[in-house]
Amino acid sequence: MVAGEASGDLLAGLLLDGLRARWPAMQSMGIGGHQMQARGFEPWWPSETLAVRGYLEVVPHLRRLLAIRRELGDRLLQERPDIFIGIDAPDFNFGLEARLRTAGIPTVHFVSPSFWAWRAKKVETLKRSADHVLCIFPFEPALLAAHGVPATYVGHPLASVIPLEPDRAAARRQLGLADEACVVAVLPGSRGSEVQQMGARFFAAANTLLRSRPALRFVVPAVPSQEAEIRRLADTAGLGARLQVVRGQSHTVLAACDVALVASGTATLETALYKRPMVIAYHMNRLSYWLMRGRNLMPWIGLPNILCRDTVVPELIQDAATPAALAAALDHWLQARDTAPETIAALEQRFTALHLELRRDTARLASDAIEKLLAG
Repeated sequence: MVAGEASGDLLAGLLLDGLRARWPAMQSMGIGGHQMQARGFEPWWPSETLAVRGYLEVVPHLRRLLAIRRELGDRLLQERPDIFIGIDAPDFNFGLEARLRTAGIPTVHFVSPSFWAWRAKKVETLKRSADHVLCIFPFEPALLAAHGVPATYVGHPLASVIPLEPDRAAARRQLGLADEACVVAVLPGSRGSEVQQMGARFFAAANTLLRSRPALRFVVPAVPSQEAEIRRLADTAGLGARLQVVRGQSHTVLAACDVALVASGTATLETALYKRPMVIAYHMNRLSYWLMRGRNLMPWIGLPNILCRDTVVPELIQDAATPAALAAALDHWLQARDTAPETIAALEQRFTALHLELRRDTARLASDAIEKLLAG
């Protein structure tokens, strides 16, 4: 298995639960993180190895990543595993999957690349790379079938892990937050490049909000590899004791908060499943953004808006993601919390419907699909 960054590690860990229930003596190895290791996974490299996003951002790491992929492929071809499962990370996994598949090793890709949103050409690469695709969104198998790619909808694992009715009070007790406090979750991303691009903006927005709402509390769930940098940026922003940095615990933070400021990615879906109002933001290297913007096939980049087919939460991208604009968008939700609770309730209803649509027995459905592939 190969899983990159925190979200891939989480998805792979949940999948490993189902695989181990089906095959108790299973051995798993490759590239993975803490969640996978907790299930007995043997990491040859840590998942943080692949935590790079963008075009220019990947250039300094490209030689090392290609060398790791080549070395990993050589080792897998020598050891001949029963199956290879790539968890997201398409730019790394597709080349590896194609090489293994050509050599007769069955390959599964878990999480279809969002070719329907902005990577239309990726579906042809996927067709050459994977024997089967495990899809986390219900509309994807039919789209893939039209391109001749076998796929199975398995639901989104997070929808089964996250409760339909999160316990805000219990989460606040765990984090030492008062029941009456107004709490803003700040999630600037799990990759180093994301934290560098958005951390300062997010914390400056927090400072702006504090001028008009001095009682606000901010909480940042930090990926361990990024915790020191997040603390440095928070200290530079002068947030002091009004911002709490915790190691991991992103789900606890989302359960505890009233509103969230979130970098675009899997964390936006997690926030939606916790039924929390949010502001989605993203900023990257200017040239990388210019190269990517022409590929967008939808008017949104945030998963909650894409899945709801509507702008249910604001998105502030690139130059629009200024600290002042981020603060204003957050303040809109905070005002609704105080004066228009029906607005918050309507959003919670949309997110509950989305949660129910994505909730399936993912581990079992994925294991069923993998068993059929192995038997065939």
